[in-house]
Amino acid sequence: MSVRIAVLIIVSLSTCDAIGQNWGQWRGPAGNNHSDSNATAPRKWSDESGLAWKTAIPGRGHSSPTVVGERVYLTTGDEAAGTQSLLILSRKSGELLKTVVVHQGGLPKKLLPNNTHANSTVACDGERIFALFLNDAPVLTALDLDGEKLWQERVCGPDPIHFEYGFGSSPILVDGLVIVAIEHHKKGSGIYALDPATGKQVWHAPRAMEHSYSTPGIARLDGANILLMCGNNSLAAYDAKTGKELWIREAPTLATCGTMVWDEHLGLAFASGGHPDQFTLAVNLRGEHDIAWQNNAKCYEQSLLTHHGFVYAVTDAGVAYCWKGSDGREMWKQRLSGKFSSSPLLVGDNIYVTNEAGETFVFEANSNKYVELSRNKLGDSGYATHVPLDGRLYYRFESDGQGYAAAIGE
Repeated sequence: MSVRIAVLIIVSLSTCDAIGQNWGQWRGPAGNNHSDSNATAPRKWSDESGLAWKTAIPGRGHSSPTVVGERVYLTTGDEAAGTQSLLILSRKSGELLKTVVVHQGGLPKKLLPNNTHANSTVACDGERIFALFLNDAPVLTALDLDGEKLWQERVCGPDPIHFEYGFGSSPILVDGLVIVAIEHHKKGSGIYALDPATGKQVWHAPRAMEHSYSTPGIARLDGANILLMCGNNSLAAYDAKTGKELWIREAPTLATCGTMVWDEHLGLAFASGGHPDQFTLAVNLRGEHDIAWQNNAKCYEQSLLTHHGFVYAVTDAGVAYCWKGSDGREMWKQRLSGKFSSSPLLVGDNIYVTNEAGETFVFEANSNKYVELSRNKLGDSGYATHVPLDGRLYYRFESDGQGYAAAIGE
């Protein structure tokens, strides 16, 4: 076992060990969408002001930035060119350094108007970038930090797999493994763990043969990492090292997209969705894994956020909520504006969340009342989630059909 892999196992939630602060996977190093405790982020910006840089990028995508060392990594899909690619930008200047075509052809022929061919956020282990695309099937590609391909694996075997409503699960790194959830209507549906150096399968945890879209959540329990999954009418937990199913219980709906979150001190995990039924709930991580509380709020594509014993959410329809994590008591709710698909981000004691029209709301993580700090419009389409580093927010958005990557702040 190499020293680097040993470090990844010991510091299992760290995603890369490049010098400086990094954001190496979906929902950040700890998988909770919390910034570093000392991080700051701007509260005011617009198309005309408050940007360190803005760069036009090819194609379209809903994936969020991954920031590693001196570079920003994004995926993109160009339907006209028939390509799915990895973009590499300078963290300092925003210069587009390289466009790496990962797939030429094989793009799904049917796609919902608001969807893209690049929805999955890449992950980094300090040596490699892991990019997941739905081509004629879900395919995971490992590249070095300069974008040179190392290996490529079809995660679910040789048969084509069609996702009628698109695909959005992102790879994550836990216990020195690359974890990918591929839930679909054929044999092989499940969670997969791959060796990051070779792409070879380490374990496979079967899931129901139905379509669902969530990325596994990461929780630490009794000194070990567990993976939390919702969707396919169930809530379940798996051992991150072995894939062993630890428990599973019935849940309200078939399809979910959001990642489950958890609160260590409460011993509860939280999920929301879905299709065809809608819910937000808390499930006990110990005992009989009973559902502690439930309501009918719906966060389908976006994930929840926990902070100091409270759960914060912005529903599809644009209603912000704060619930007491232990019993689900509604502390407050506030209608914002627009529809939402991006997930709320915690920076310090403030929450950032963007609607589909590109307007970001900044409000306090305050359990007593809704306190809005600002509203900031950037472009006319926002589906990605911000990344907080360097006193900036790294972001992707669209304006008049053109995609951009940006660093918001000084």
